[in-house]
Amino acid sequence: MKRIAIFFSILLTLGVVLIAATPHRAQAQYWWNASREPAGIAPDPATTPEAVVQVYGARAFSWRGYLGIHTWIAVKPTAAESFTIYEVIGWMQRRKLPVVVIYDNVPDRRWYGNMPELLLDKRGEGVDALIAKIDEAARNYPYPKNYTIWPGPNSNTFVAWISRAVPELQLDLPPTAIGKDYLGYKLIGQAPSGSGFQVSLFGLMGVLVSEVEGIEFNFLGLSFGVDLDPPAIKLPLVGRKELSGWFQPVADN
Repeated sequence: MKRIAIFFSILLTLGVVLIAATPHRAQAQYWWNASREPAGIAPDPATTPEAVVQVYGARAFSWRGYLGIHTWIAVKPTAAESFTIYEVIGWMQRRKLPVVVIYDNVPDRRWYGNMPELLLDKRGEGVDALIAKIDEAARNYPYPKNYTIWPGPNSNTFVAWISRAVPELQLDLPPTAIGKDYLGYKLIGQAPSGSGFQVSLFGLMGVLVSEVEGIEFNFLGLSFGVDLDPPAIKLPLVGRKELSGWFQPVADN
């Protein structure tokens, strides 16, 4: 146990150092004047007739952005004129409304000032079938009126739920997606990608093994891990850091 504690302490220290060195973080501003402008990542439905599924993540608003991200799913069936967004919005709970919202909008809008990152992009043949499965999974989410920032259920719990229901997506949610490992009262379940498995105690402590995600350890909702294909380390606060450049062969003189 002492060695495990030391291991986690080293990883957490490394994560704090890395986040301090990372220039882009959530901006301190009011939500009502924070930008919701499109980022220019998503394709224009007017010129993209094929079916599209995209998953986005952006740093959460205010101080929460230092810890993790908010994720959402955007879909556009073949020949559709707009994208449909699937996400969980926590403040809907304050209004006594369902936290799951499904609506047509621009898919890549900034999340209250924070630039979104494209986590998944699937297009073309077979994607319409995935969209149908995504819609069904979203409407059967087991926590439609519940939201808890930590350890879940939250917006990342919702996206992970859909990802498990649609394993064809092979979605690898980053370690900054706090809440993705929340399984409710279940102790054992599929990894968020739908491949492999994970053991999780209310999203607070657990382990995950998967061909898609690699190996991850969850401690108090913070995920640490390694991935072999491609090589990467996963750290809380920071996210996934590719290591492929570390293994480049040295050219002979």
